[in-house]
Amino acid sequence: MGNGATVRHFTKRLSAGLLAFCALVPAVAAQTCDPQTVELRGDWGLARFTVEIADDPAEQAQGLMHRTEMPLGAGMYFVNAAPRTTSFWMRNTLIPLDMLFIDASGIVQHIHHNAIPLDESAIPGGDDILTVLEINGGLAARLGIEKGSEVRHPAHAAWSPVWPC
Repeated sequence: MGNGATVRHFTKRLSAGLLAFCALVPAVAAQTCDPQTVELRGDWGLARFTVEIADDPAEQAQGLMHRTEMPLGAGMYFVNAAPRTTSFWMRNTLIPLDMLFIDASGIVQHIHHNAIPLDESAIPGGDDILTVLEINGGLAARLGIEKGSEVRHPAHAAWSPVWPC
């Protein structure tokens, strides 16, 4: 093989290798979890939300207060340091919300539908709750999300999740 043929052969092999690698990247990326994404699945289907994370006391106290709207595919994901008894309220929250209370393994244990804006009544979520997903009010019912749905997010990784990253 002359130099030109060797270079073409090397280039062809390199190109084939890069194409194979690039084909694998989406498959690998699809199996990893993005901290800004919460995925849900159940007999009803699949849903994905882009979320803001509230994982410290100040962020959790602020929540979605004073907001007048939230995009349809968005939400806020409240992450506790460990599973605990959890309840919420709607103080200074201007939009109706669905609240999905999720245990450490990533199972939706309770859904509070259409929390009333500005209502300061306690909304109990249950015991042993690790995370809470807040989405636009009425959306959980519209999508068919129900108790027992499975959640995938890195916050559940240390707790033997049913749907691991």
